[in-house]
Amino acid sequence: MPRKEQGWITFQTSEEERRILEEFCQQSQRTKTEILRELVRNLSQRSAASLQPTTATKLRDNKNPDIQKIENNTQKRPLKVSSRNLLKGIVTKIVRGEVSSQVTIKVVHEVELTSIITTASVDDLELCEGTEAYAVIKSSDVAIAKD
Repeated sequence: MPRKEQGWITFQTSEEERRILEEFCQQSQRTKTEILRELVRNLSQRSAASLQPTTATKLRDNKNPDIQKIENNTQKRPLKVSSRNLLKGIVTKIVRGEVSSQVTIKVVHEVELTSIITTASVDDLELCEGTEAYAVIKSSDVAIAKD
């Protein structure tokens, strides 16, 4: 059962709203959680005064420029790798070295995974504490990836 302490938010939607979200997820090849997180993060870039009561209605209209902007930003191609074990998480710690760095990612249920990757890769992926990244697991290796 989801609990507030774990960061879960539960809300009701109409069948039409669920259909719209599911279709958008299929088109953008992203999960509902990813889409909703991005929408929430975009709220911090807008002032509360700019959100009119009709925003929810406008969001259902695909001709709305706000939706077009979100669609353009979210229509990323999925990360393609041969590994089938991809765990999305948040970078919680980076211990930088001259050549290699230790990167820790917190994934589901507060599990933390640590991988040693090159410091150049940390820089190329623009990894820092608080950013989303993937633990890519193949055999005995754990690699780090980012959208």
